[in-house]
Amino acid sequence: MQMKQVLVTGGGGFLGKAIVRKLQEKKIKIFSFSRQFYTDLDTMGVEQIQGDLANQPDVNRACKGMETVFHVAAKAGIWGRFDDFYKTNVVGTRHILSACMDHSVAQLIYTSSPSVVFDDTDMENADETVPYPDKYLAPYPETKAMAEKLVVQAADMGLKTISLRPHLIWGPEDNHLVPAIINRRKRLKKIGPVNDLVDTIYVDNAADAHLLAWEKLSANPSLSGNVYFISQDDPVSKWEMANAFLGAAGHPPIKGRVSARTAYLAGAVFEAVFKVFNIKKEPPMTRFAAKELATSHWFDISRAKNDLGYTPKISTQEGLIQLKEWFSQKKNR
Repeated sequence: MQMKQVLVTGGGGFLGKAIVRKLQEKKIKIFSFSRQFYTDLDTMGVEQIQGDLANQPDVNRACKGMETVFHVAAKAGIWGRFDDFYKTNVVGTRHILSACMDHSVAQLIYTSSPSVVFDDTDMENADETVPYPDKYLAPYPETKAMAEKLVVQAADMGLKTISLRPHLIWGPEDNHLVPAIINRRKRLKKIGPVNDLVDTIYVDNAADAHLLAWEKLSANPSLSGNVYFISQDDPVSKWEMANAFLGAAGHPPIKGRVSARTAYLAGAVFEAVFKVFNIKKEPPMTRFAAKELATSHWFDISRAKNDLGYTPKISTQEGLIQLKEWFSQKKNR
C-alpha cells in the first residue's frame, strides 16, 4: 500500500512547522508548499515544493497525489494593500480548493481566524453561530472571511473540509505576535479597560487541533463544512498576557495607558497620513488595532471539544515556561 501523502501550505511558518512536527509522528510522507526553501524542513526530511499560491499551475503541482491538504499559508497583518491580501488569502485559497477537487484530494483542513466575525465590539463566550459582520476595518479579516466562505462552499460541492479559528497563536519560534509586542514595547500603551479578556492558543495546541480535525473528518464525513473556534479555553487579561510575554523575554511590563477613543482617533489619523504619502510600513496604530486592543475576545469552544475531542494539552502557564526557556536559549547561543 502506498504511503499517505500530506501537504502543508506554509510548512516553514510558525504554525505550519508545528503541524509538520506533529505529522512526523504518523506514518505518512509530508510535503510543504511555500515560495521559499526552509533549511529546517529539509533537516526534518520534509519534501519542499516551491511556488506561489496565486499561480494555479504551481498549486496544481503541489496538490497532485495528496490525500490531505492543511492550508495554513496566508498573508497576515493589520496594514497593507487590499489587493495583496486578496491575492494570497482569497485567490490562493480558491486555487487550493480547485486543485484539491481536480486531483481528488480526500480532505482539506483550513486555518481561518476569529477575526472573520469581529464586528468591532466585545466578543464574550461567542460561538460559531456569530454572523460575519457587514464591514471590516482591515483587509486581513475581510479576505480571511472571504476565503473561509469559499472553503465552506467547497464542502457543499463534495470536498471534505474543516475550518479552524485559532486566536492569537504564540509560543517558542513565534515570528508574529510575541515579536510584535517586544518590538513595540517602548511605545506600547494599555488601551481601553484593563480587565478585558482574550483567548489565546499555544502553538502546539493549535497544531494538535489541526490533526484532530484531520482524523475526525476522516472518520466522520458529516463534519465536513464545519467551522470551529479553538483556544487555550482560559481567557486572560490581554495586558497581563502581553506583560507575561515581555517578562519571558526579560523586559519590563507595559505601564502607560490611553483611552480606546484616543487610540481609535490616532489610528484613523495614521491611516490617512500613511495612505496620502504612500508609506509602506505599518503605522504605529490603526483603527482595527485600536478596536481589537480595546475589546474582549473569548470564545465558546464546546463544539471543538464535542466534535473533535479537542482540549489544550499545554496550559498557558506551561507554555509561558517553555517560551521563557526558548528566549534563554536564544540569548546563550
